[in-house]
Amino acid sequence: MTTTPEGVSLGMPQLPAPDYPADVRARLEADAREIIARYPDSRSALLPLLHLVQSQEGHVTRTGQRFCAEVLGLTTAEVTAVATFYSMYRRKPSGDYQVGVCTNTLCAVMGGDAIFEALQDHLGVGNGETTGDGKVTLEHIECNAACDFAPVVMVNWEFFDNQTVDSAKRLVDDLRAGADVDPTRGARLCTFKDTARILAGFPDEREGAVDGGGSAGHASLVGLRLAKGESAPARVVHPRGGGAPQNQRSAERLSSHDAPQDTSASDPSHPAGPVAEEGE
Repeated sequence: MTTTPEGVSLGMPQLPAPDYPADVRARLEADAREIIARYPDSRSALLPLLHLVQSQEGHVTRTGQRFCAEVLGLTTAEVTAVATFYSMYRRKPSGDYQVGVCTNTLCAVMGGDAIFEALQDHLGVGNGETTGDGKVTLEHIECNAACDFAPVVMVNWEFFDNQTVDSAKRLVDDLRAGADVDPTRGARLCTFKDTARILAGFPDEREGAVDGGGSAGHASLVGLRLAKGESAPARVVHPRGGGAPQNQRSAERLSSHDAPQDTSASDPSHPAGPVAEEGE
């Protein structure tokens, strides 16, 4: 080891990544040929190939990056640049179930921040860390693209809508116990390695899994139905604190911002418009 004039220690350069065992490499090469054949330019197959190698070890290892580079005729630097750009590729060992809690604006104010903090305490892990049994990796996610079901938790990219602190705790406890867990919508859960193989473009061969696909919920499709001319059923939404009689309350979970609020257009004591004339 040498030291620069600035006092920075320079270690030995990293050795090349080892190759896969021969049987694993042969199997991955057969899968890789199938993936590459789908694209007119082999370089375009890099993203699914990264999912393929992630399905082997649960994260993208240096060996996996080397494999992708060799079968596509790229440099390892080119592969690493892509693998480190997208958060869906894990760079260190992770759990069988990736539990992502949305902490973006709407989910956060609806309870996402509280859920994430509670799960960190409940599981004894921080953001991006894995439980000691290797079952659950916890992470915050900026947006799960399901704001109409906030707060939302995802497990291996499947939706768990309208979560609470208690329901999220039960969810991770069931995952760790090996219990059957069904998402709110979408296909049945499988392990993260199995999910990675599906994302590489290979069929989900579990019985009933394909029929269980399709993750657009009712709330997400309301705008589309209205655009097609379908009429929405009439609904009375009571202001916060007012509360409707129990027999009038809808079973549908309403967002807190569905209640009508006083605005400058509806509240005479707070009229709209500038407080002063222009130029004053």
